[in-house]
Amino acid sequence: MADVTKPTFLVDASSDPVAIRIEGRASFQNSACLNDFFNELIARGSTRFVMDFNNCTSMDSTFLGVLAGVALQLRKQVPCGSLVLCRMAPRNLELVRNLGLHRLLTVDTEIVDVNLNAKDALPCTSDRGELESARLVLAAHENLIAADQANLAKFQDVLAFLKSRVSEG
Repeated sequence: MADVTKPTFLVDASSDPVAIRIEGRASFQNSACLNDFFNELIARGSTRFVMDFNNCTSMDSTFLGVLAGVALQLRKQVPCGSLVLCRMAPRNLELVRNLGLHRLLTVDTEIVDVNLNAKDALPCTSDRGELESARLVLAAHENLIAADQANLAKFQDVLAFLKSRVSEG
């Protein structure tokens, strides 16, 4: 059982689709390790992913931007890859839809009982520097705009701040 005081991603990298279960809050604080996990598996040839949100207490725009980036990356695969989100609470589902991500990835509201064998905790450390973290947050928000141009108005101030921060080094 995962320690619910510390948000984690439980994964089964050897399953098809690759299974990921979110335990707790999904945010900018733990999105980098998830982004690295996706990139590593996609580089190894994985193209199908399913995420269980049943125990996801909340999520922020950086996390959603990471998902948008993964979905955009999977769309470029031949054949096209897939990212399925299941067992989402109404608030989380609303966030996904408000940002237009439901058009990039699959939200399966029919799955109510899923037995994902995701039991390995993804190691998330905070050893990234401030600049590297700012780059990830910037890329995540750019992904949200690529997913839906209407998101530009929502995140233009965040983008301006992050671009300034990244250019300063």
